[in-house]
Amino acid sequence: MPSYKELLAQREQLDKQIKEAIALEKADGIAKAKAIIEQYNLTAGDLFSRKAGAKSAGAKVAPKYRNPSTGETWTGRGKAPKWIEGRDRSSYLI
Repeated sequence: MPSYKELLAQREQLDKQIKEAIALEKADGIAKAKAIIEQYNLTAGDLFSRKAGAKSAGAKVAPKYRNPSTGETWTGRGKAPKWIEGRDRSSYLI
């Protein structure tokens, strides 16, 4: 059975080989991608376009509930306001 120091030396050698293999495969992948990009004249927009209809973060949401006495509204998301808390929400629907 190999000693602790021998095992550490083997691990260092394996880590070095792994890093080299990753670098070679990464370079090969980049070369292939560049060739395809040049062959088909692709742009960044072609590769990384957003799906149609995708909403951006922070988009406004239409209110779902309205306080009849104050006109205050709530979307139904997040913590419920005091005026609707613990009450039947169907009567506040817009």
